[in-house]
Amino acid sequence: MLDIFTKLANLITYELLGLTKDTRLAEAIHFFVEDITKIFALLTVVIFMIGFFRSMLTPERVRTIVSNKPRFISYPMAVGLGAVTPFCSCSSVPLFIGFLEAGIPLGVTMAFLIASPMINEVAIIVLATTIGWKLAFLYVAAGLFVGIIGGLLIEYLKLEKWVEEYVWKIRMGKGPLQKASQSISARLTFAKEQVREIVGRIWKYVIAGVALGALLHGFVPQDFFATYATKSNPFAVPIAVLSGIPLYSNATGVIPVVEALMGKGVPIGTLLALMMSVAAISLPEMIILRKVLKPQMIATFTAILFISFVGVGYLFNALI
Repeated sequence: MLDIFTKLANLITYELLGLTKDTRLAEAIHFFVEDITKIFALLTVVIFMIGFFRSMLTPERVRTIVSNKPRFISYPMAVGLGAVTPFCSCSSVPLFIGFLEAGIPLGVTMAFLIASPMINEVAIIVLATTIGWKLAFLYVAAGLFVGIIGGLLIEYLKLEKWVEEYVWKIRMGKGPLQKASQSISARLTFAKEQVREIVGRIWKYVIAGVALGALLHGFVPQDFFATYATKSNPFAVPIAVLSGIPLYSNATGVIPVVEALMGKGVPIGTLLALMMSVAAISLPEMIILRKVLKPQMIATFTAILFISFVGVGYLFNALI
């Protein structure tokens, strides 16, 4: 089914542009055209379909579902809901306040906030169709694990003192639930708005990611990564995590870069660590969370994720 994008790339690269096969420029252009058309087509279809079914789920309803549950249920539920409700960064603050006011423990709240930007069904489907279901499954499993462990550690350390004082004074947990769309026409409208909003928000990161992936695919020699990004290099995984922090994007936008690096032989664990870093500890996300978290909490949160991502990278490099 996805062969149509390869054929389109062949048509544009070799026939319309007249480039010669197996040259660096031709490989880069072919990679860019194939990935940009494939990813945007998949994004449009998948976001519309998922938006239609998600029209019944609101942030208020998510908050209510998680509240008043025992820990062994609330943590898996929090990361699971975080994975299927990729609310944008602007929702982080009201969600954080609403969760705490509803009586949801800080650790459970942070588990949700870790999983939400890192895992979402759109990115997983694009990742699976672009690179393969194996890497997609490993990414989801690692992301859920990091969310639970990170939340449990934050709760164990009792870091409530590093939440801004005004957060505890806000009363919004008992507010009325926002009603979800019920009619078919309303759900279709919601799905179209989701496509417009999400694609409109991430398109530039997708293009930047595909462009970077094309450069890596076409112009960076294979032996460069064979020398510096191998499993035997103990610094490769930490460097990958550090590299992801300033690369503000989301899981979807970094997929083309991962695809190109995977083709160059970069180990799976290193790639997983890079994807998680880009999605979960970007500088803009930390700046937004600073509105509700004190600097000590931001630093601790970042350190926990950094260590977790490095650990995931080493683990999967050792296993695969």
